[in-house]
Amino acid sequence: MVQVQLRSNSYYQLSEREVIKCFSSNLEVGLSPEEVASRYEKYGWNELQFKPGKPAWLRFLLQFHQPLLYILLLAGAIKAILGSWTNAAVIWGVTVINAVIGYVQEAQAEGAIASLAKTVTTEVNVLRERQILRIPSQDLVPGDIVLLASGDKVPADLRLLKVRSLQVDESALTGESVPVNKSIKPLPSDTPLAERTNMAYAGSFITFGQGKGIVVATANDTEVGQISQSMEQRVSLTTPLTRKFAKFSRTLLYAVLTLATLTFAIGLGQGESWLYMFEATVALAVSAIPEGLPAVVTITLAIGVNRMARRHAIIRKLPAVEALGSATVICSDKTGTLTENQMTVQSIYVGDEYYAVSGSGYSPKGEISQAIDGKRGSPFEDGLPPGLEQCLVAGILCNDSQLKQTGEDWSVIGDPTEGALIAAAAKASLSQSSLAISQPRLDAIPFESQYQYMATLHDGIAPVIYVKGSVESLMSRCSQAIATDGEIIAFERPQIEQAVAIMARKGLRVLAFAKKKTASHQHSIDHDDIATDLIFLGLQGMIDPPRPEAIAAVHACQTAGIQVKMITGDHITTAQAIARKMGIEKTKWVLAFEGKQLEKMSDRELSQAVEDGSVFARVAPAQKLRLVEALQSKGEIVAMTGDGVNDAPALKQADIGIAMGKGGTEVARESADMLLTDDNFASIEAAVEEGRTVYQNLRKAIAFLLPVNGGESMTILISALLARDLPILSLQVLWLNMINSITMTVPLAFEPKSQGMMEQPPLNPNQPLLTRKLFWRILAVSLFNWILIFGMFEWAKSTTGDIMVARTMAIQSLVAARIIYLLSISQLGTSIANYLRGRTTTIARGAVAEPIIKAPILIVGIIAAVALQIVFSQWGVMNTLFETAPLNFNQWLICLLPMLPMIPMAVLAHSIDPA
Repeated sequence: MVQVQLRSNSYYQLSEREVIKCFSSNLEVGLSPEEVASRYEKYGWNELQFKPGKPAWLRFLLQFHQPLLYILLLAGAIKAILGSWTNAAVIWGVTVINAVIGYVQEAQAEGAIASLAKTVTTEVNVLRERQILRIPSQDLVPGDIVLLASGDKVPADLRLLKVRSLQVDESALTGESVPVNKSIKPLPSDTPLAERTNMAYAGSFITFGQGKGIVVATANDTEVGQISQSMEQRVSLTTPLTRKFAKFSRTLLYAVLTLATLTFAIGLGQGESWLYMFEATVALAVSAIPEGLPAVVTITLAIGVNRMARRHAIIRKLPAVEALGSATVICSDKTGTLTENQMTVQSIYVGDEYYAVSGSGYSPKGEISQAIDGKRGSPFEDGLPPGLEQCLVAGILCNDSQLKQTGEDWSVIGDPTEGALIAAAAKASLSQSSLAISQPRLDAIPFESQYQYMATLHDGIAPVIYVKGSVESLMSRCSQAIATDGEIIAFERPQIEQAVAIMARKGLRVLAFAKKKTASHQHSIDHDDIATDLIFLGLQGMIDPPRPEAIAAVHACQTAGIQVKMITGDHITTAQAIARKMGIEKTKWVLAFEGKQLEKMSDRELSQAVEDGSVFARVAPAQKLRLVEALQSKGEIVAMTGDGVNDAPALKQADIGIAMGKGGTEVARESADMLLTDDNFASIEAAVEEGRTVYQNLRKAIAFLLPVNGGESMTILISALLARDLPILSLQVLWLNMINSITMTVPLAFEPKSQGMMEQPPLNPNQPLLTRKLFWRILAVSLFNWILIFGMFEWAKSTTGDIMVARTMAIQSLVAARIIYLLSISQLGTSIANYLRGRTTTIARGAVAEPIIKAPILIVGIIAAVALQIVFSQWGVMNTLFETAPLNFNQWLICLLPMLPMIPMAVLAHSIDPA
């Protein structure tokens, strides 16, 4: 029986013989059916196991598990006990509405683990008892011998035993942007995940070649499986907004319960009836709770979601909208988000001359010119230099890939590196199809990791072998070189090494090119044919270039006080070069760390490194998660981007997880709070801007809503303590707090961003929902509202003798004053004030007044609120339900009078705290 610890991931350190021995397997025979059956019993199926999500009904019931809803449920129960079933139904109806809103708002990513299961579900060729069988990947067991070919998905974690030109796309797991060439040699123990070339991990894809490997881990023991377990054990953090609401709700709950209890006790002590004090207590509790606030918050966030969608950002979890406005750090992967995600040749070296290549991606748009002192010169007018042309021809012919055009977009069919070579040659008007006709391929040696080169034999006027590969593999085989003018010169190795060093410092991936003339009768080639006497043609340096709009977006984020950090699976030199071009740096130089360094750091050292560093390269999935946690431990609000399976835990842990909508994996998308439909960092900056605007509008909504609750609560409290008739009843409070408040507050959600929004520092996540200034503003307006409600009620009751008319007039007066207060909070009111001041200045000094901004939604909201208030008082059905009374024309005019004193009150409130 096999003796092995499946959770160990160190098989890359062992030789092929040692690994086979560990699993009691055989490379030529495979496992027997009896052994397979016994291993099924021990290790189970090759399927990820995950916990089922909460059922929909339970998620809905949990929405009632909120402090403020406890009070409403209790108030409804009291009304029902007293026989006021209409009142109870309305109060309970409000709680149900709030629960529905919360249920809709909640967007849990419980499908993430299920998506992980899909990444390892495929069919595979396996060797069992000397027979090659095609079986589902679920049937694999540790010790199985798996055969791999181009196009296959790797079904489990494999230790490779044989390879032939094997290349594997591991970008979803490691973040490496180009396919990895695989080998079978044992590796040192400190080899990071992205550099374990003798391993093939579940969920990755075979892009080229063939291989054979032994299964060393299945199901949850694979690298993908361990990621799923870390996701399962981790709960998504709440956003700053939800934390503030939770704290605000608890504080308000204690305050309401204390105040209601004292009011009830004092009232009974003064000889008031139980019935009257129950009504007063319920009215006080209902008035103190801003029932419309959850609905307004959800609507405001939803509007922010729609705005972001227009700017290529899809929000999956509503509170994430506001969290973006609080973000202090954005951790971004390089590939695709900051860069074009298309390899591009940028520099060519031939015959001691450097050439610059313009354009980006696989598009043939661009040109090649001589680089003089590091700067781009003029394009060639009399044709390409012969040496440069031969280097480009070698790149096209020694190539197994093709470019494809779809509309205005170009893509590569095959290897991204080879696609870049074809595009570079196309910029010099060299056609792959034409050269294939004039110099047809006769034979080829495919790329193999042990040789690090590819060679092709071509017929033509003079048969020739073209070779491309790593600089190290070609330099030892070259004895001559080609000059710029096409002449053959001596091969100078130090000059070539210096050119490679210059390109590498720029973060370019460098390929070398050579050729060899051969006899006309030769129709095949092998490795001996290119062992010596090659003619060195030149170097081509390529990189995945940064997006121009992403560079501007990084600068905008830094101006807004947001740090940008690059966390990538790519090589550290490449990452540093991209970071320099993007301006991702805290000082004048880019401080970068590798995964190897991070692994050896203590938590304290890591905390300092993540604060000082700008680039983190070759990082493993667990390290990405650890980096996010380290930033959060320092009080940072972290936005994390990612597109692969390896990014899922970090996306879930981050305050705002951002996945790629175009190129990302389903796992990453399910784990994220936000998707980028264009996979562009610039869209993150736009989303941050919208997030800040949303928070600004939410603050306006709070400043508008809470003074009404404050005025209502003061009115009921003082009336109860003075043993006077209540100026406003609990159902009337619910009307004001839900219908009227929502109608008048929702337009604030459409307010545009303020000038200089992205020049301000990030929102302080520890700042309470009610700041000191905002509290004093709310208190001042609440006092005004109390005087208004209480005063209008007492005057109307004494003059009309009708308590229902008095209550109706008090409510209508409050709504009239609220219209002026709403205008003072909105940008429309500010615009009107600026216009009037400008008109005054225009008359006095001849200046030009500012135009009044258009705010149709705000006007619609005011008109709708007025119409609803007319229905509220003039329709008989509403009179019966809410105990109101119709008003005559004179009474309506009196109700409008409070609009005048609200103007100076609004000015005073604005001076206390400009919302």
